[in-house]
Amino acid sequence: MTYRVGFLTSHPIQYQVPIFRYLAQQPGLEFTVFFCQIPDAKAQGSGFGVSFTWDLPLLEGYRSEVLKNVSSKPSVTTFGGCDTPEIADRIRNGGFDAFIVNGWVVKSCLQTLWACRRHGVPCIVRGEANDLRPRAWWKRLLQRQLVSQYSAFLAIGQANASFYRARGIPAARLFPALYCVENERFAKAAEGVDRNAARQHFGLRNDSIVFLFSGKFIVKKQPMCLLQSLRLAAARETRIEVLMVGDGELRAKCEAYARENQLPVRFAGFLNQSEIVNAYVAADCLLLPSDHGETWGLVVNEAMACGRPAIVSDQVGCAADLVIPGKTGDIFSFGNWEQLADLMFEGANHPDVLHAWGEAARHRIASYSPAAAADGITQAIEFVCGPHLKHGDDVVVDTNDVINGA
Repeated sequence: MTYRVGFLTSHPIQYQVPIFRYLAQQPGLEFTVFFCQIPDAKAQGSGFGVSFTWDLPLLEGYRSEVLKNVSSKPSVTTFGGCDTPEIADRIRNGGFDAFIVNGWVVKSCLQTLWACRRHGVPCIVRGEANDLRPRAWWKRLLQRQLVSQYSAFLAIGQANASFYRARGIPAARLFPALYCVENERFAKAAEGVDRNAARQHFGLRNDSIVFLFSGKFIVKKQPMCLLQSLRLAAARETRIEVLMVGDGELRAKCEAYARENQLPVRFAGFLNQSEIVNAYVAADCLLLPSDHGETWGLVVNEAMACGRPAIVSDQVGCAADLVIPGKTGDIFSFGNWEQLADLMFEGANHPDVLHAWGEAARHRIASYSPAAAADGITQAIEFVCGPHLKHGDDVVVDTNDVINGA
């Protein structure tokens, strides 16, 4: 049997595209991606601090369509920035057996859900929500009502799965589609980079212990607080250096703080996908000090694919999945910047431990792959296309039949 499946997402996202290609190759699956827009360089760079386009092909290897975005202020970062009412016609006339939406982050995602409900098409959701972010009771209630409208759920990790469990989603409707990057591409690229040459390129010493920050210079990423931790750690250990990759609204403030305190930090600016591996190879360990706004943290996947461990805050979404303290990295309590400084100090004094963590991290990340995510999505499709959900009917389940239940 061939299933016709659509997937709606805001725009081509470099982490999603490899999964789309795997799904396009699945026998018995007619798969089409619907984009709300193709952003130009300025729109793509929103939040990054620079205009750019990804230097990887993002529209090859799968079928796709671009919807008409009627938003008065098109954007890939705001809820109202994607408004595509024509998705209702696509669903009504397309003969789809199932549709997948990328969470509920933009208006188009909800337009797709409502169209699926009206026309009896099972709707599967793959979002990032978790309960690391504190929410008022009424917001949790609204979320419970919202998630009850979907037919199946693709969990990106443990925190995301816990979010669905807390809202009464039964185990039968949860499928793993773990957040991932192209591990093989990163690993192969890392093998071709000379470490000393990479360090020289970024102005780093060959004998230093380098911690890497990679991301937007925005509040949730906490780059200023990282520099405060560096000030404490560098006062105790002179071999520490930090490489900060990225750009954004806080970069100028970070550079000023680094100058005023004479910190051993190098600012590399924004690096595209073909360049970022040089930074991972130059570093000994990734730092991700983000708050609960970091619903996953795919830079951790990238670093681990390159054989680098990660030190993250306990508010980072991927912490429970990828960072095993004392094995693939370490976890500090968000806001405890002295603790982060201590971990940097300890890492600088035990580079052999960082190396061992990096090798363990490389093995840990192997199962977080586009192929595995595509397999979980395929399982969800087969589930919702079964006779009990073929026409969008609700599944009747025992309320005790939830994950962590029987």
